[in-house]
Amino acid sequence: MIEFRNVSKSYWTGVRRKVILDQATFRIELGQSLGILAPNGTGKTTLINMMAGITKPDEGFILRESRISFPMGFMGVVDSSLSGAENARFAGHFYGVDPDYVEAFCRWMCNLEEYFEQPVSTYSSGMAGRLSLALLLSLDFDIYLVDEGMPTMADAEFVRKAGEVFRQRLKHATLVMVSHMPKQLETYAHKAAILKNGRLKFYDSLEEAKQFYDYTR
Repeated sequence: MIEFRNVSKSYWTGVRRKVILDQATFRIELGQSLGILAPNGTGKTTLINMMAGITKPDEGFILRESRISFPMGFMGVVDSSLSGAENARFAGHFYGVDPDYVEAFCRWMCNLEEYFEQPVSTYSSGMAGRLSLALLLSLDFDIYLVDEGMPTMADAEFVRKAGEVFRQRLKHATLVMVSHMPKQLETYAHKAAILKNGRLKFYDSLEEAKQFYDYTR
């Protein structure tokens, strides 16, 4: 469960104050994957980062009573000075999972061969992205956070393996995905919400949310 209690967040853009959330109170329960629709520039990444605990609210309180993932594709979980193997083992220690398992899983998932023993700073952006996603999928969470849909990777075999593992994870976990495109949410969302002008409004279905979203954009 994730609960926001009177949460406010805003940024100064240099010209005006950009409001992301304004006294928002809501709850995300386990078992009902949620898709959040938001036009570009409204604060999708900030919202998902607040759920993960990466970004702090200006006001209010966020309660987390579940194992919540870092956002899919978040590179802050990877230390570029460490090798892929070292990052995997560190993640295992940090999340209380057998480091041998995490390392073996990431070796299998990423298929980086000798680069797995090299510093991540030597990786291409695609290789680093594969490592970040493999780290996420090596760990069991109650809630998985996804910013702007599933990441696209050039390596077809990696995409296939990652997709299979992720589908298995979601049989026993809840997904929260933010996107500006309703189509990206269709496969996963049971319920939906729209973020606009600092307000998060919930709907019983994605279809209902899409109607209001298309009207208000």
